[in-house]
Amino acid sequence: MEAVQAFNQEMSSLYEVKPPISKAKMTAITKGAIRAIKFYKHVVQSVEKFIQKCKPEYKIPGLYVIDSIVRQSRHQFGPEKDVFAPRFAKNAKVTFFYLYKCAEEEKSKVIRVLNLWQKNSVFPSEIIQPLFDM
Repeated sequence: MEAVQAFNQEMSSLYEVKPPISKAKMTAITKGAIRAIKFYKHVVQSVEKFIQKCKPEYKIPGLYVIDSIVRQSRHQFGPEKDVFAPRFAKNAKVTFFYLYKCAEEEKSKVIRVLNLWQKNSVFPSEIIQPLFDM
């Protein structure tokens, strides 16, 4: 559970910097998530809550956190053993409802990430497709 608290502190520290978020910061958050993999449900919930509650300018960094965690997990453990993607997929509609509350000019970044996920089969297309149409 200590790992989850450390991860939550990393997530909260996003507020200390103005977007865009540095690569080093993103790496630290991702490593924290992987360290807390035993409690992956808590990690996913923390990220989802962050996206729901944060100001519009932090929505895209929140999306990039999901992307970074899922990609690292898939890379490290293989797509079959990745626990994060299926968990993020569970509430994808709600999460993306909040993500789309980002600034109008940043919506293209959401679409770009969705396109990448589709191209790389990160999530099944029945999860991704409805997210394009929101």
